[in-house]
Amino acid sequence: MYLNVFKCICLLWYGMVCAFVFGCACFTDPIIMLRLETVSEIVSETASYFALIPAAGVGARMGGVCPKQYLPLHGKAMLWHTVQAFLASPLIRHIFVVVSKEDAYVDQVFPLNSHRLTVLRCGGATRQVSVYKGLQAIRQQVGDNDWVLVHDGARPGLTQALISRLVEAVRLHPVGGLLGLPVVDTVKQVQGDNLRTLDRRGLWLAQTPQMFRYHLLVQALQQALDNAQVTDESSAVEALGYVPLLVAGHARNFKLTLPEDVAMMEAYLTCIPAA
Repeated sequence: MYLNVFKCICLLWYGMVCAFVFGCACFTDPIIMLRLETVSEIVSETASYFALIPAAGVGARMGGVCPKQYLPLHGKAMLWHTVQAFLASPLIRHIFVVVSKEDAYVDQVFPLNSHRLTVLRCGGATRQVSVYKGLQAIRQQVGDNDWVLVHDGARPGLTQALISRLVEAVRLHPVGGLLGLPVVDTVKQVQGDNLRTLDRRGLWLAQTPQMFRYHLLVQALQQALDNAQVTDESSAVEALGYVPLLVAGHARNFKLTLPEDVAMMEAYLTCIPAA
């Protein structure tokens, strides 16, 4: 009996030593590290990429006769250009466009059903709510580890190349990431009658798409629905303590907000090559 107990103790001790040695080797043996990285790549390659485009707003600052995402731009509705960038990308498995239940324009822009495009009439009063409701609506089509690229409907300057750049940079990242541009102008802050210049070093202008795995995005937005400080998906994820990756975007991928923005985007679409 005592001999059996002794053998069990020896086996247990041997197992602990082996586990420790193998654990250390994982951090020092380049072959094991390479294998671990390969496994990570395989897991990433099995994930699909979906686009979610919130387009339920009215664009009050644009002052048009219809919601700004339907204003004519280069012969087509603004939203049409936005969707085309994703349709042109072979990386994107499916595109979901979130509009309001009362939307009277979307059927004119996308009159035919597409196997890669679905319109969801579940938009909310804010962009944040529209994205969250859209994520709930696609739950059956998207896996927890699939990537969701959330993109503003009013950013028609997006290109297939920018989508590829973002996916390539972020697909192996543990958190996710977004397109953005470093601030190059001098930044001023006004507080009442006071004016001061901010240090622009390290400041970026966030763009979209913002790319995160489905389960993390849902979790982040669930906790951020009542947080006024959360203005995009990245800030919701940051509020959980994560650090997304910033990927260099392009000036043409700006958000159309004011009437004069339309002419600038027309120039990009007409004269300036896609990024």
